[in-house]
Amino acid sequence: MLPSLKKGLAGLAVGLIGAALALGAQALGWLEVPENLTYDLRVRALARPGAATDRIRLVLLDQKSLDWAKESFGLGWPWPRQAYAPMVDFCKRAGAASLSFDVVFTEPSVYGVDDDRTLAESLRAMGRAVLAASFARSNGSTEAWPAHVPEPSFTVGGDGPLPEAGVAAFPIPDLTGGVVCVGNVNVSPDADNVYRSFPLLLKFHGRYAPSLPLAAALAGNPEPVALAPGMLTVGSTRVPLTSSGDAILNYRGRGAYKAYGAAALMESGMRLAEGGRPVVDPADLRGRHVLFGFSATGLLDLRSTPLGGISPGVLVNATALDNLLSGDFLRAAPPWTDAASTLLLAVLGGLGVTLLSSLWGAVAVSAFTLAAPVALGSALYLQGIRSGMAEQLTGCLVALFLAGTWKYATEGRRRRFIKSAFKQYLSPKVIDQLLLHPERLSLGGERRELTIFFSDLQGFTSISEGLSPEELTGVLNDYLSAMTDIIHYYDGTVDKYEGDAIIAFWNAPMDQPGHALLAVRAALACQARLAEMRPALKERTRADVLMRIGLNTGPAVVGNLGSRERFDYTMLGDAVNLAARLESINKQFGTYTMISRATLDRLGGEIPVRELSSLRVVGKKEAVTVYEPMPAEEHERRRDDLAMFARGLALFRSGDFASAAALFEAIAPRDPAAASYATKCAELAAAPPEHWDGVWTMTGK
Repeated sequence: MLPSLKKGLAGLAVGLIGAALALGAQALGWLEVPENLTYDLRVRALARPGAATDRIRLVLLDQKSLDWAKESFGLGWPWPRQAYAPMVDFCKRAGAASLSFDVVFTEPSVYGVDDDRTLAESLRAMGRAVLAASFARSNGSTEAWPAHVPEPSFTVGGDGPLPEAGVAAFPIPDLTGGVVCVGNVNVSPDADNVYRSFPLLLKFHGRYAPSLPLAAALAGNPEPVALAPGMLTVGSTRVPLTSSGDAILNYRGRGAYKAYGAAALMESGMRLAEGGRPVVDPADLRGRHVLFGFSATGLLDLRSTPLGGISPGVLVNATALDNLLSGDFLRAAPPWTDAASTLLLAVLGGLGVTLLSSLWGAVAVSAFTLAAPVALGSALYLQGIRSGMAEQLTGCLVALFLAGTWKYATEGRRRRFIKSAFKQYLSPKVIDQLLLHPERLSLGGERRELTIFFSDLQGFTSISEGLSPEELTGVLNDYLSAMTDIIHYYDGTVDKYEGDAIIAFWNAPMDQPGHALLAVRAALACQARLAEMRPALKERTRADVLMRIGLNTGPAVVGNLGSRERFDYTMLGDAVNLAARLESINKQFGTYTMISRATLDRLGGEIPVRELSSLRVVGKKEAVTVYEPMPAEEHERRRDDLAMFARGLALFRSGDFASAAALFEAIAPRDPAAASYATKCAELAAAPPEHWDGVWTMTGK
């Protein structure tokens, strides 16, 4: 099976497993807590005002108002109900669209019936007032709609699932007087006690009971209400409903509604009645829906919302009224969309991690996969849709974990093998490239063009005889470490060490278009580094440490070669043998670095050289032209001698040994290669060859 296909199937499998586990957890309800958490975070980050937010005002009976009543009138809690009358009168005079009490007055006032009647008269005069009732399943005082409470003035058409109440607690008759309407304020929170949805309409023993916000919106302006599965229509406003018949609240954020202390409105009402100037500008309530509720801690009407912390209970009703007037309750995303996005993102994450060899690529895919549910959920929220996020995140996390585990168990093992197998041979840079593209490594061996490097120390046998084993080991370690560092710096691969000899190559296991140039530069750098080390080495070895290097470029087989239990990453071929011969042939010419014509042809003129000879090495019929590379400054410094050497070489090839010898002898004191040629010319002049082709035939390896 192709590696990419195997990775793709593994990525698909882990993605499907991740999605299946997430969908299963969702079906079992295990993700309810994290889902609520992610939803609440979206609300806090993205909540914004709606079209009707400014049409709502809150009046809060806070601790400051309690203190004001105590100090000004000696009123303790509970207040007499006539204390609310100035607030009601002020709202009427200001032209408020409605006034809703988020307080259930189920008991007569302790101050007597006249106290209740005073507030009732103000409510009837207001005309658009709504009192609270509590519709519940089991906790209430009556199972029938009482005669003293007006039935809803709106009609309900159609049918659909709605919450149902078995009992209810209504305001006392002295307050409603058969005129003031009521609205339900009994709202059930989610399992974590946070209020996220709201029953706008419910069923009560064959009747429809409105919520406080719905009653407020229709106060003085009844509109028809229509029911359908998953939808409630109020006038022209369509409200999406959950399967249980609740609307999903679209919170506006903290401080979205302008709020007043109850004392401010009460004092304003009293001042206005006496012809004075009110504390609150009546224009600020004109045409607004006013909701009254408790915010003082001791009055026990504080609720948890997705906005965090606790808020006055009236905020939940205000949000529902705002959503109704703005027409922007949230709607739940269809379950199949959450399932589809979970499947898509989990598979995407699994495929991305398994298919990408790059670590950063896998990290980027993982980050995208985890960010996508957040971005999708946030974007849908801004479009008024409550979608899942924990389900998608769970699927992605499981898929990414499984994909990472699979990759660690398979490719991780392969990467560790590669790093362990090649750390002695390759530079860290080449190893990193190999880890990114392990498919380029043929473990069984492959044929490719290499530039091969052989080096050896001159006279090392005699040097080693004068050193103790410990001294010899120290010298070799220092020398080999310095040379290896340079080879790795130029991205070479060290094949092996054989005593003092170093065998290396370029263009494997990774492609290196400039491999010949890298190898020759490495050779010159090694010679320069050894020259720097030579004085210190001489003190330790009592000899000048010199190195011969041979370089050749050509085809070779390279790979992990050996037995099944023991193998080396090495190379084989004639090109390898020739590089070894060139290292040894340096002795013949007194040179220390020699390259073949094949290597020279790939340098692109970047490194100056001089032609040394055309050679016929032992075991090969064709002649090989060899060259000595050198640093540019050395080539310039020896320009004249090198030109004379080139003229002598031309005479040597033409068979004019006497003339060639004269030129070589002139520079022989400064040029060991010229000295070698002078000796060779003398030999050939004494016994001229019968057929001279200008090629120097080597008689030994």
